[in-house]
Amino acid sequence: MRTLITTKGIALDDASEKAIAARLKVCHDDGFWLDIQGPVEEDLNLLEKVFGFHHLTIEDIQHQDQRPKLDEYPGYTFIVLFTAALGKDGSVNFREHHMFVSKDYLVTVHDEPAEILVELAARVRRNPELTRGNPGFLTYLVIDQLVDSLFPVLESLDEQIDNLEDQILEKATPELLAEIYKLKHQVIELRKFIGAQRDLFQRLITHSMDVHGDELTLYWRDVHDHLIRQYETVDSLRDLLTGAMDVYLSTVSNRLNITMKALTVIASIFLPISFLTGFYGMNFLFLTGTLETPTQAFFIGVGTMVLSVLVQLYFFKRRGWL
Repeated sequence: MRTLITTKGIALDDASEKAIAARLKVCHDDGFWLDIQGPVEEDLNLLEKVFGFHHLTIEDIQHQDQRPKLDEYPGYTFIVLFTAALGKDGSVNFREHHMFVSKDYLVTVHDEPAEILVELAARVRRNPELTRGNPGFLTYLVIDQLVDSLFPVLESLDEQIDNLEDQILEKATPELLAEIYKLKHQVIELRKFIGAQRDLFQRLITHSMDVHGDELTLYWRDVHDHLIRQYETVDSLRDLLTGAMDVYLSTVSNRLNITMKALTVIASIFLPISFLTGFYGMNFLFLTGTLETPTQAFFIGVGTMVLSVLVQLYFFKRRGWL
């Protein structure tokens, strides 16, 4: 699926190879942005034959699983960026975007649908002044949209971690521990991608001076600042997960201590009872001769047992064990 829109907000109804080639010839006067979703063989041939992109970049699009990077080629720059989206189960799904950045045009290629790019294209059509008639500024709008799409994901992860901590305090279960490990793995993956993209934009700030001039350098610095904020947020999320792990272990340990305390109190209560039961069960001649009836012996035995329990409870309460 191809979508082409010019810096003047004109959307090309016919996105055929012939129409795109004609638009490419006049891109010096009216730059454009071509977005390709789910590229097929025809799209790859268009990129290689009409635009003349290097076959190594075409292979990157085919194979996917790249890393964030910026490669310079004659006449254009090839950029790989990653965005993230939350799945229905709350997991983070990473999405790979390939970009061909030239002085007069921008080509974006991605496998999955990108609603943020569809919304941006609609905004440009409604308000062409957004591009300022500059293909470089249109490139900035696209990249800024992709980078900023990570902020809602980070906010959602922050909320998940807060809810996780509340659940741990209420009742620590093995399922919550598994959730902590799952979130920690996702945060580490996010940190890896955002860290690489932060370094990438450090290079892009310098590189854009040659391609788009000094005017856009300030905007690239703004995007770089967003990435630094995201990187710091990811670091704080990792610290929060480490804290949640500590809270989980402390909660489990405290719960175990309470259980052991209760069992110790019960065992302590039954210790004198067991002793008295054994003592009276030996049937000393003195006991049987002194007590007049078996009923009297029974009540005396039970009474001493109850008295021993009450004495223990009194001392336990006084020492704060109960």
